[in-house]
Amino acid sequence: MIYLDDGHIRQMGLDWPELAETILKTALLHGTEEIAQPLKPYLRFRDPANRIIAMPAFVGGDVEACGIKWIASYPGNLGRGLPRAHSALVLNDPATGEPIAFIKGALISALRTAAVSAVMLDAWLKRRGAASFSAGIVGFGPIGRTHLSMLASLFGDRLDQVRLCDLRGVEESAIEDGLRDRTKIVSGWREAYAESDVFLTCTTVGDGYIDLPPRPGTLLLNVSLRDYVEDCVKHLAAAVVDDWTEVCRENTVIERLHLHHGWTRERSVSLKEVLASNGLDRLPPDEPVFFNPMGMAAFDIAAASYYRNKALAMGIGIHL
Repeated sequence: MIYLDDGHIRQMGLDWPELAETILKTALLHGTEEIAQPLKPYLRFRDPANRIIAMPAFVGGDVEACGIKWIASYPGNLGRGLPRAHSALVLNDPATGEPIAFIKGALISALRTAAVSAVMLDAWLKRRGAASFSAGIVGFGPIGRTHLSMLASLFGDRLDQVRLCDLRGVEESAIEDGLRDRTKIVSGWREAYAESDVFLTCTTVGDGYIDLPPRPGTLLLNVSLRDYVEDCVKHLAAAVVDDWTEVCRENTVIERLHLHHGWTRERSVSLKEVLASNGLDRLPPDEPVFFNPMGMAAFDIAAASYYRNKALAMGIGIHL
């Protein structure tokens, strides 16, 4: 088997168009026999703020890979000077079950997350038809930074301005060189929220704090899933989700809308519907698009397979 870590992933380089295409193809397989992914369990013990998530999946089509991601999220690590997330990912040969790759490190999870956002953003832009847009990012840790890298690479020529804020401060050295003159560091989420066409939440909060209704026509990429007070989005016609069963739990805003305001699966549009059958047309023209991606295991396995194949082709990694 081949061993890869974050250093190997960086050595291969970030080809955002290729990674986004991998996610797009995988999303189109959702709901078919080419995707198998049981509901992921959450392991908790002692401190309920900590969790370790098991994410097994099979992806057929052009990917043809299976395996499991085992990712730990310990919010208190940030105060200890440690990364919040630690990930281990194993790929198996679908034909024999033999382990063929082990990938350690949280970078691949961040890349997968941002690539899913890229696919959604591209679909929204195609429907909107505007030549340019502005973006706001709340939370500038690893997930927020990876999203900024994605925006710069895939949409940099259409991005007017980016507004960034983080309770711990924004590390300016992490801002992409090509975006420095278009980036504004703001003091709080309200300014970014009020002035951005695309608003991304990339935080680690457990409860909602965004209590203002979204502006018409905006795209809300609710990456961290829990940032909105449900009263400010309960009037929306629908939410876009990667998988309703996955996202309607664990105190997400979708679960709170379900429990407190009667939302059901029928109040959602799947990412696959958006990509394959113009699902956004189900929404009124000026309706804010509220995207809540829980994170499908199939996307992680597809991304891991992509990097394994690339590592073998480039002679990168450690063979065990």
